[in-house]
Amino acid sequence: MTSHPPTRARHGLPARAALVAALALAGAVAAPAISYAATTTRLFSRLRASTAALVGVVLVATGIVATASTPAQAATSITINGASGGRTFDGVGAISGGGGNSRLLIDYPEPERSQVLDYLFKPDYGASAQILKIEIGGDTNSTSGAEPSIEHVRGTVNCDVGYEFWLAEQAKARNPNIKLYGLAWGAPGWIGGGNFWSTDMINYLVSWLGCAKSHGLTIDYLGGWNERGYNISWYEQLRSTLNADGYSGVTIVGADSDWSIANDVDGNSAFAASVGILGAHYPCGYRSSQSTCTVPSAATSSGKPLWASENGSDDYNGGAQAMARGINRGYIDGGMTAYINWPIVAAITPNLPYPTMGLALAPQPWSGYYSIGKNAWVMAQTTQFTSPGWQYLDSASGYIGGDRSNGSYVSLKSPNNSDYSTIIETMDATSAQTLNFNLSGGLSTGQVHVWATNVNSNNPADYFVHTADITPSGGSFSLTVQPGYVYSLTTTTGQGKGTAAGPGQGTLSLPYSDSFDGDTVGSEAKYLMDWQGSFEIVNCGGGRSGQCVRQMSAQAPITWDTLSDPHTLLGDLSWSNYTVSSDVMLEEPGYAELIGRADSQSYSGSAGLDAYHLRVSDTGAWSILNSNTNGNVTTLASGTTAALGTGRWHSLALTFSGSTITASVDGTTVGSANDYTWGAGQIGYATSQGETAQFDNLSITPSTGGTGGGTSTIVGSASGRCVDVPGASQTAGTQVELWDCNGGANQQWTYTSADELRVYGGDCLDANGQGTSPGTKVVIWTCNGGSNQKWTFNSDGTITGTQSGLCLDATGAGTANGTLLELWTCNGGGNQKWTRG
Repeated sequence: MTSHPPTRARHGLPARAALVAALALAGAVAAPAISYAATTTRLFSRLRASTAALVGVVLVATGIVATASTPAQAATSITINGASGGRTFDGVGAISGGGGNSRLLIDYPEPERSQVLDYLFKPDYGASAQILKIEIGGDTNSTSGAEPSIEHVRGTVNCDVGYEFWLAEQAKARNPNIKLYGLAWGAPGWIGGGNFWSTDMINYLVSWLGCAKSHGLTIDYLGGWNERGYNISWYEQLRSTLNADGYSGVTIVGADSDWSIANDVDGNSAFAASVGILGAHYPCGYRSSQSTCTVPSAATSSGKPLWASENGSDDYNGGAQAMARGINRGYIDGGMTAYINWPIVAAITPNLPYPTMGLALAPQPWSGYYSIGKNAWVMAQTTQFTSPGWQYLDSASGYIGGDRSNGSYVSLKSPNNSDYSTIIETMDATSAQTLNFNLSGGLSTGQVHVWATNVNSNNPADYFVHTADITPSGGSFSLTVQPGYVYSLTTTTGQGKGTAAGPGQGTLSLPYSDSFDGDTVGSEAKYLMDWQGSFEIVNCGGGRSGQCVRQMSAQAPITWDTLSDPHTLLGDLSWSNYTVSSDVMLEEPGYAELIGRADSQSYSGSAGLDAYHLRVSDTGAWSILNSNTNGNVTTLASGTTAALGTGRWHSLALTFSGSTITASVDGTTVGSANDYTWGAGQIGYATSQGETAQFDNLSITPSTGGTGGGTSTIVGSASGRCVDVPGASQTAGTQVELWDCNGGANQQWTYTSADELRVYGGDCLDANGQGTSPGTKVVIWTCNGGSNQKWTFNSDGTITGTQSGLCLDATGAGTANGTLLELWTCNGGGNQKWTRG
């Protein structure tokens, strides 16, 4: 397009300031950081080079300008009146729990661990979470893993188990004003004889509060049973017990389910006096766009603060648009004054459910790799500009032009009655819009600072940018906002964007071993992630010195999700041919297991695991088992060896070499099997339900085997992205694509001696319909030995189909996420070159 000469804005704004603000709002650079000459040159260059048909530079009456791809709509007038009414803001935060999602963070090396913690909790640095909700562990899976109880058996309390108190301490150290909230998903089975709504559970919660106090933590809020309804008399008893035991300052949230509790709160004064906050989960829809949020009249008329006490459950980047809507619209639509995202961090390996949900990704403590998500910066657009105790201004909160599709805005004022912030989201807008602001009611008429996140961008440089400063004229100013942004307008200062960055991803190399002697008693062993039960460090029994891992859950727990046998996993999904060995001691009759090549873990239905198991009982009965996520368990080999008995140490080993699986007990091979359902995966320990057993001297050593080239990712040379099965689908015929490498099981390909490329162990990369012509889709299909499932890795980086001779090709030379893969005539293009990660 033709470049326009610098134009002086109305009301005397210098052309230099107009151009600097233009580039800033366009995401080019923070306004103060660029000279006028450089601004002019870069602006004209940007306009010439742009492939979008920019219509020019929009100059706004008070000096804020922005490039616009379409003409601005008619201006919307917003009066921010400090004397107007509104509810008290309680905060925006996130959850650690509901399933072990923070588990691996404590195992991160420094400085990466502190960097992630800073991004989550440090004020004016990153997400700046204002509320941290932590799980009260119950030795049972609660979505992506199990968290340990402080009291596995009645009367024995250990306040130093797990990592939730550690995480809360880290949060408090960075932000002493953060609010802490405890909630149980499950509980040890001894409580109430299996009845959660019991006096035992109330006493257990009091003990947990005492543990928090011993860690220097004050719990501000306490819930009941996550998403399992409520019991009126139990809540009333909980309130009276807390008051009697010195915890009158703890506010009870009910019911962490839906809004149905409001009807009983409204009709029962004793119940109403017990419950301080009504908290509902996903009031804007479960994993929805959060475009509309609903609150029934019974909740609104209760007079209680209303919270979205769990929301989100979305990818750490992909959930940003929904979060941007939900934080604002939860208040506009329903008067909700807190928004709590599930979860705070994805610090789990990618074979577990919901492996990328949260504000940040931290799946590899062995490499130190982490990534801060777009969600964190959308949250920062509220948390860095407000604090709990600020007041919403209802007259300055609503939808732009009265139309939801234009976006929303909320305004809040500080307790000093002068400072204010307005947060604007334009997720669904289709064009630029001008907002004219008028200030009244004693609010500051001083400089307004504008920060913005381009939620539609995949470039982190476009997130949380200080775009411009505005000086109101006569108590008025204007701003032109672009589609797909979150803006924060504020009279406060001090906001900031952290600059720390972690290393790249890396595998956990073999050999790997752990004697557990260097761990803290009561902690979880390095990298071990519990799924069911609780595997903790203890002083060894059975006459052995040193420390061991012990399965502590002595009875079936009160579950939140499907009950499975206690088990815990460790390691890298790319491990293929190896021997895992460990000493084991059964404390009572039952069985213990070594697990190998563990891949996907299911949390619903049967809660099954894709893996092989060596199971050995106290009687000496042994078996090699194949399990899957559907809950099916197949015996591949079985027999009997000398009885293990109880209280005696024995050595177990499980070796994988191609399709050969070999089991040994006390150094003697007891049997083997031939199976290739699972080509690679983690190791683990397991016990029968209620079995308390000990494990020691874990060792994983590489072995040789006929798996061709082993297990790895396949990365496009041109794109830098991985060959990926969309959505981790296991449906035959699913076409593979390019996607950001994330270590997921759907990106792990095992090259076998039969020239197959296997994923999930039993599915093969397949030329659809045995096609041999260019354009044939490349899909996954059950391995069947067909020539359309055989592939050759060539020295030039290409991968060719044995049957067709055609190259694995990124369609249309695409490099973006979602680019589908097909067969095409080999042409030497970068979209046909691949490397193994």
